[in-house]
Amino acid sequence: MNPTVSRLFAAIASVVLVASVVGVAVGTAAPGAQQQRDIAFDAPVPNEYAFDAPTQSGRATVGGDTYTSLQAAVDAAAPGDRIRLRGEFDEHVVVDTPNVTLASEPGAVARIDGNGSGDVLTLDAADITLRRVWVHNSGFDTSENDAGIWVNGTNTTIIDSRVTASTFGIWLNGVPGATIENTTIVGRESVEPRSYRGNGIQVWKADDVTLVDNRITDARDGIYYSWASGVTARNNTMWDLRYGVHYMYSDDCTLVDNVAFDNDAGYAVMLSERIRVVDNTAVNNSGTSGHGILLKRIDHSVVEGNEVVGNGNGLYVFNSVNNTLTGNLVLENRVGAYFTAGSSSPNVSENSFINNDEPVRALVGERMAWNGSDRGNYWSDARESDVDSDGVNDIRHRPAGLVEKLVYDHPQAAVFASSPAFDALRLAESSFPVIDVPGIVDHHPLAEPPHERWRRYYERD
Repeated sequence: MNPTVSRLFAAIASVVLVASVVGVAVGTAAPGAQQQRDIAFDAPVPNEYAFDAPTQSGRATVGGDTYTSLQAAVDAAAPGDRIRLRGEFDEHVVVDTPNVTLASEPGAVARIDGNGSGDVLTLDAADITLRRVWVHNSGFDTSENDAGIWVNGTNTTIIDSRVTASTFGIWLNGVPGATIENTTIVGRESVEPRSYRGNGIQVWKADDVTLVDNRITDARDGIYYSWASGVTARNNTMWDLRYGVHYMYSDDCTLVDNVAFDNDAGYAVMLSERIRVVDNTAVNNSGTSGHGILLKRIDHSVVEGNEVVGNGNGLYVFNSVNNTLTGNLVLENRVGAYFTAGSSSPNVSENSFINNDEPVRALVGERMAWNGSDRGNYWSDARESDVDSDGVNDIRHRPAGLVEKLVYDHPQAAVFASSPAFDALRLAESSFPVIDVPGIVDHHPLAEPPHERWRRYYERD
């Protein structure tokens, strides 16, 4: 087709499109209800956490002496001592001796019950280890930051433990070097709305922290970062929360191999730089916020190898620049990727956009190319045309162009989404660069999805 015919073809399509929009301008379509997506996803946690409380009174042993009060045993300990716990302690405990270990005796997990007031266990010295200890029933006051475990000492280790019925689960109070591993944190499901609860793990001005293999539910946010840096969160599972993970003003952190499902939003990464969000899973996060991964004012960061499935917005990018989004599976979301407020990224490539209601919504003031040097992304709604069988389609793809912009600006035009006029304009946009409005173009769309196992989200036993 020569250029003159191409322009004529596009002009005719545009005229038909405008006529269609005018024809429906007399009414407005009501927004559709949120679709419940039937995703095959086996949550890696039980439906409920129910622990049986100890039946015997507490007993703590340090050296050769045994105490019925845990605080008395702690006060008697010297640096390097191991305090062995059994049964239930109804008291608040402050540990201010460095380099001590509190651990349950074999056979059962000892519990410290705060009776619904204040902080239950305060770790006020360096190098304290908590192993197989259950901390329960803190105060309810979010303004006082009531916590199950309040950490004031450097190099604290909490491992194989539980924190339940607490406002804030574990609060790291401006101290570096903490490790929290294989610990279950359960907030208070009865407290509504979720914003009235505390966070599961609060990382406040704490650096060089490691959070590994933890499970967090029924809190406000699972892991909340504020003015932290150098924090690695790996293989944690978070569900029934507002945000699974929430960053604020926290640079140089790593989020890898985590799972966030059935939350309002999976990962909310805000006001930070040099964040690595790698190989995480976000499924069915479709509440009020409804984002799988949210980037708000995030710069110089990497979002790679994640699976965002069945969310409101798979990726939501707001006022964020100079980021790399690559190798992500974006499947069955209402909107695959939503770019707005001046966001741009130098590299959006090797992603699989499959069966999203709307692959991309881009409220941007310029046309942006989403592809690497010679490979772009896979689009399940793109036309297939790989003549030379090199794995890259020969026709560019416009996942967000004039049609999408008109439908967004005039929702009533959505009734014509499958009309010949809209199809003609999409064909013109993808085949011939004669109508280049602000939006997204992929010059090298992939012929096959880079993710081989995406169909498992449709498999049933």
